Amino acid sequence: MKITVPHDVKAIIEKLEACGFSAYAVGGCIRDSLMGKQPHDWDICTSAKPEEILGALGTHNIIESGLKHGTVTVKVNEQLYEITTFRSEGEYRDNRRPESVKFITSLKEDLSRRDFTVNAMAYNSSEGLCDYFGGESDIGNMIIRCVGDPDKRFTEDALRIMRALRFASKLGFEIEENTKSALRRNAHLLKKISVERITAELVQILDGEFAEQILLDYTDVLGVFLPEILPMVGLEQRNPHHSYDVWTHTVYVIVNSPHGKVMRLAALLHDIAKPRCFTIDEKGTGHFHGHPEVGAKLSGKILRRLHLDNDTIAKVGTLIRYHDQRPKLEPKYVRRLISKTGIDCFEPLMELKRADAKGQNPQTIPPKLEYIDELEKMFHELTSDGNEFNIRSLKLTGSDLIDLGIGEGKEIGYYLNEMLEMVIEGKISNDRNALIAEVRRRIKDTGGWK
Repeated sequence: MKITVPHDVKAIIEKLEACGFSAYAVGGCIRDSLMGKQPHDWDICTSAKPEEILGALGTHNIIESGLKHGTVTVKVNEQLYEITTFRSEGEYRDNRRPESVKFITSLKEDLSRRDFTVNAMAYNSSEGLCDYFGGESDIGNMIIRCVGDPDKRFTEDALRIMRALRFASKLGFEIEENTKSALRRNAHLLKKISVERITAELVQILDGEFAEQILLDYTDVLGVFLPEILPMVGLEQRNPHHSYDVWTHTVYVIVNSPHGKVMRLAALLHDIAKPRCFTIDEKGTGHFHGHPEVGAKLSGKILRRLHLDNDTIAKVGTLIRYHDQRPKLEPKYVRRLISKTGIDCFEPLMELKRADAKGQNPQTIPPKLEYIDELEKMFHELTSDGNEFNIRSLKLTGSDLIDLGIGEGKEIGYYLNEMLEMVIEGKISNDRNALIAEVRRRIKDTGGWK
C-alpha cells in the first residue's frame, strides 16, 4: 500500500533517517490516507530522542514545550508537525496521563500503547505500511477495536471511551464487542476526565454523520456526565403527534438538524424538561406543558456545567425556549416572535422546528413542514427592510425623546417600548417622523407617561 506523504513530512523523515534514526508518519494521518481521505494533520514518530531530533533538524522553527514527554514540534512552511520519540509509558494514576514515559527504540512497542488499531499504524516510503495490530483490516471491516487489552486501554486514559464513540459517529464504524463491553465497564471513569475534554468529544459525537446509532446504543455512557437524558429513555409520549419515546425522538431531531455546535446541542436538549413536565389528562393523552421554558433554564445549567461559552448557552436557550411556538401566520404574531428570538436566531429556530417535526408522527409531518415554510417566508418578507423589531432597530432614539423634552431614563424607556409595541402590532410604521408624531400626540393627550 503506497501512501502519498506531503513533501515537508517526507523531508523531515529523510533528515532523521540520514542521521541514523528510524522515522515514520503515524496515527490518524495513516488511517485517513487508507480511507481515501485528506489528513488534516501529519504526525511523525522516531527512534531519535528529543535532543537528537533537535540535532538532526536544528533548532530553527522548533517548539520545545513537549520535550519532557518526548515531543518536538517543528514549523515548516507555516505548518506545524509533531515529532514524538518512540516510548513506553508508566502507571496511569488519574485515568488520563502516564506518571512517566521511557524512551525506546521499538516501533512495534510504541504502537502497542496507542488507543485503537486504526490509529496504530505507521508508514514511510522505504518500509511501506507498518501494521502490527490489524488496523488496515479493521478499516476495511469498519471496526473500532482497542490495541491489546481494552480494559487496560480505557483505564489508562478514560477519554478513549469518548474517542471511540466519536470515531464511530464520524466514520460509521462498529465498535468491536470486547471493546464495547470494556467501554461500558469503564464508563464511570469519565467522571475523572476534565469537563472541557468531555465536552469537546461530545460536540463531535453529536455532529457525526453516523451519530444516530451511537446516540441510541450508548445513552448509558453519555448519561454518566449527562444524567438528565436518562429519564427520556423509554418515556412514551402518549400523544397523537408522537410515535417515539422522548429519547428516540430527540435522536431523530439531532440527526435531522443542520451540523454545528449550537444546532446539535439545541436539538439534544430541546426536550430535556419533558420528563419533569409530563402529565396525563383524563383521556389518557400525554402533555408536556411548559417544557420549552423549563428546558431553556435547565439547558443553561447543563451547558454551564459543561463549560460551554456564554454565546452558545444563550443561543441554545433561545432556540429551546421558542421551539414549540406556533404563531398565527399573520404579521403581528410573526413580528412578535422575531422580537423575542432576535433576527439571528430566527432561521436556526426554523431549522430546529423542521428537525423537531421530522422526529414526530410521520402522518403529521407534511402539514407541519408546510407551516414552517410559510412562517419562514413571512419572516423574510417582514425583515427585508432590515427591521428586527427590537429597540435597537427602532427608528426612534433616546436623543429624539430628549429633544421632545423627555428627560427621565424610565420615561425614555417607557416611550421606546410603547413605540416598539405599536410597530410590532402593525399600528404604526417604523418611521422616525411617524414615531415622533405619535409620542407628541401622547404627551399632549395624557400630559405625561405616568
